[in-house]
Amino acid sequence: MDNRRYQVRAFERLVGSSRSGRTDPRAADMAGRHGEFGAHADASSGFYVISVVARILDMHPQTLRKYERLGMVTPSRTMGMLRLYSEVDIAQLRLIKHLVANLGLNMAGVRMALKMFNHLVSMKRQLRGLEPSRARESLDESVSQMIELLEQG
Repeated sequence: MDNRRYQVRAFERLVGSSRSGRTDPRAADMAGRHGEFGAHADASSGFYVISVVARILDMHPQTLRKYERLGMVTPSRTMGMLRLYSEVDIAQLRLIKHLVANLGLNMAGVRMALKMFNHLVSMKRQLRGLEPSRARESLDESVSQMIELLEQG
């Protein structure tokens, strides 16, 4: 299995979209402030300050601040306003880095790709719990929503 596929599967496990149908407890509130990427569930999910995340991802801290400013990632904050990144934030940043560095997308392209990715994860989660007759209707509706997303740009 190539590295990208492994990263996507690891990311899906973090946001609660595993093939087994079980939701990772670290992705407790999927509709929280992180949207489909999940919210910070508890301290067991791990929190890292910006300098550690910058080293983990081999990114400059200013790049991480830029992504936060653009609304692509929302780290939690301490009382002293120190940024704390969760495992979900790091997975999201890895995806953004891949989209920019390997696929050459600009920030608008990354936003669109993230919207589509969020929608696909949500659709996968919804389809898993439906009976076959209802799944077809839901799939048609989801495809229509994705087309609308693409048209909106």
